[in-house]
Amino acid sequence: MTTRARAIARPHAVGRRLTESGGSIAASHERPLDRSDPPPRLVTHDYAALAFHTAGHSRLEQNGEHRIAGGDVVIVPAGQPHRMLEMQRSEYWGLAFCAPCFTEHGAASLLGPLERVRDGASPVVRIPSERHPFLESLFRELGDRPSGTGSAAIQWSLLTLILAEIERAMALTDHAPPGGGVVVDSLRFIERNCLRRLTVSEIARAVGRTPTYVTAALKDATGKSAGEWIVSGRMAEARRLLSHSDEHVEVIAERVGYADATHFIRMFRREHGATPAAWRAGRR
Repeated sequence: MTTRARAIARPHAVGRRLTESGGSIAASHERPLDRSDPPPRLVTHDYAALAFHTAGHSRLEQNGEHRIAGGDVVIVPAGQPHRMLEMQRSEYWGLAFCAPCFTEHGAASLLGPLERVRDGASPVVRIPSERHPFLESLFRELGDRPSGTGSAAIQWSLLTLILAEIERAMALTDHAPPGGGVVVDSLRFIERNCLRRLTVSEIARAVGRTPTYVTAALKDATGKSAGEWIVSGRMAEARRLLSHSDEHVEVIAERVGYADATHFIRMFRREHGATPAAWRAGRR
């Protein structure tokens, strides 16, 4: 599950492993890295990412510019534009996970740090020095956790402890957000509700805008429409269920919000190039 990178660190590289492995959590240890070339364009991704920096210095652009040092955690919610401007011997533990899948585990309240960052709070959280060894041990255990029977439950437990540590650190500092907006509120609503039957009209009603406005706002800010965000969350949970359960495809289709299993199979094949059954067989 874990890899050691020796190239320029990109949090979305962990996310690619998340998608390719079919899991809902992926972690890795990024060794000392430097970035001196021109910064890339702003990027967004459809998963949540955390990075616990243990050494070096970096500069991040995400709702402003932020300096990062050892002991800082960087929080990148799904859909939030960001880019790393500079890295000087940076070393960190990277983590990516599916927020809708976490919500499905009944622990949505622990997503508070991501939601506050979406609302405008600083994405950089300073962890008290006495908590560094414990937090790093959680990342290390998660990164070294092999796949197999029972591993998914242990991974979710470790992620819960990591989020609780970040929540605790945020409570010690001033991380009060200035307020959300249509994009922030729409993404939050989608993450909490995409695994049931959900329409763009329902999202629009929840945020007090028209469906056209919501779709255009999300597309402009994140590169994905409301419908694409719904599909993204559903496919992430479908991959998790296909990888870690023996449930029939028809049951999985219903659990991720599709009343018609045929439509689910068609959507899954469009996103992954294989039917759910073939995708599952290829990973077993």
